[in-house]
Amino acid sequence: MTHRPHPEPRSAYRHFRPIQTRWADNDAYGHVNNVVYYAWFDTAVNGYLIEAGALDIHAGATIGLVIETRCNYFASLAFPQQLEAGLRVAHMGRSSVRYEVGLFAHDAPEAAAAGHFIHVYVDRQTRRPVELPEALRAALQPLSVCA
Repeated sequence: MTHRPHPEPRSAYRHFRPIQTRWADNDAYGHVNNVVYYAWFDTAVNGYLIEAGALDIHAGATIGLVIETRCNYFASLAFPQQLEAGLRVAHMGRSSVRYEVGLFAHDAPEAAAAGHFIHVYVDRQTRRPVELPEALRAALQPLSVCA
């Protein structure tokens, strides 16, 4: 039997970041187009990492490359809604991290969409996997729901 995804509550996430929908996010059907959700995932995670001092997108020796991504949709979102992205880390390996993101309409108790992506951290020049830098591990610890 296949596991059917379901929306999770806010309490399932460790940190929240605001997201403002834009006019251009809506599609011809009057709701946010599915590709926009992936941009929000990237923005929420990378914004958190930059603010935590764990990611220098211009000069850092280590960068994260996405190797897997997924999103499940539970309720429609549309401009001009205010949103919040809930963040958590479900797995931290030697060189990879699984980030999970829930997208919530402002003050909604359950996620309108939820997904994940996996970053493999690599050397900026060689693109070969590297150990997670200590600053990154430290920044991710408050988000961790790892067993």
